[in-house]
Amino acid sequence: MGLAGVDLVAPEDAPTLKKYGLVPSMILPGGGTIPDGLNRLENHARIEEEFRTRIPEAAAVGAPNIITFSGNRRGLPDEEGISTCVAGLSRVRRIAEDHGVTICLELLNSKIDHKDYQCDHTAWGLEVVRRVGSPRVKLLYDIYHMQIMEGDILRTIRDHIEWIAHFHTGGVPGRHELDDTQELNWRTIARAIADLGFSGYFAHEFVPLHDPLTSLGQAVDLCTV
Repeated sequence: MGLAGVDLVAPEDAPTLKKYGLVPSMILPGGGTIPDGLNRLENHARIEEEFRTRIPEAAAVGAPNIITFSGNRRGLPDEEGISTCVAGLSRVRRIAEDHGVTICLELLNSKIDHKDYQCDHTAWGLEVVRRVGSPRVKLLYDIYHMQIMEGDILRTIRDHIEWIAHFHTGGVPGRHELDDTQELNWRTIARAIADLGFSGYFAHEFVPLHDPLTSLGQAVDLCTV
């Protein structure tokens, strides 16, 4: 099929992946859950402890990335959420730098799938990673989520590729196959990313309506440019 890795796995999954020549491209949990993440000071000690364990484990199995989340707003002003996330990531950036693992702050939509999630626009996430200022703290740009929230996918990627470490796909609407029922031109997106010289992972994260392996193979073929 031509796959290089598998996303959102635990370090203990690495031997199985290695058996089949696959890389654990994104490690869980990466500090905090989707609702309870970096935008609350009371979560920072727990998140730091998780990272101090998980990042060395990720490095040991050759995983390049580890995921993290802003957390939900719950009335928190955007500027306060940004500054708190920056403080939390600044506590763990050195761990990531020392081990060569990139912490990826995921952009999610707050309209349909993750109500009240704070890092729901590219500009918000960019402000966080720019302020942290580490080559090992970047964005996980989920194309599905950002098409729902703001569109303008190609321009956004081209303008900010230096701050993006990882991509996720998913058909819009529905988060299903990347087929002709969807509103995005996935081959054009994949070609644009390749043309920018991106060397990270482009991971398929959709919920298939048809045979999963067939749908995955079709997505791989479509996005191989």
